[in-house]
Amino acid sequence: MNRYKWLVVLAVSVGCSSGGSSGTDPDPATQPGPSGATCPSDSTLTYDTFASDFFAQYCVRCHSSMLEGTSRHGAPASLNYDTLEGVQAVPAERIDSMAAAGPAQENSFMPPAAPRPSHAEREQLGEWLACGRP
Repeated sequence: MNRYKWLVVLAVSVGCSSGGSSGTDPDPATQPGPSGATCPSDSTLTYDTFASDFFAQYCVRCHSSMLEGTSRHGAPASLNYDTLEGVQAVPAERIDSMAAAGPAQENSFMPPAAPRPSHAEREQLGEWLACGRP
């Protein structure tokens, strides 16, 4: 999706209202982009131990296959994070550029309203994505 479409998605999604960032570095990005997260050799993050709860807590209120129309708050119907298969259907780079943190930048575009993940949770998301979404 080109940058213009990202901005349209963001503008529509703001209907959930905007919240502040966690206040820790790196500074939140002003444009979606790679977080620069990497996969450490000792990573223990899996879908079952991390990502399932992360997506359930922060994403499925808009990105769920069970939601339709205005209940999705502008989330595209093709982006559903209520199953591992749904998460894997979306390029990792897209999720990273909207919600993950790493050494390059913190992407805090999603979710647009509270509750929002902490910086540490965004770093874990970046790590999990960089490790291939195990």
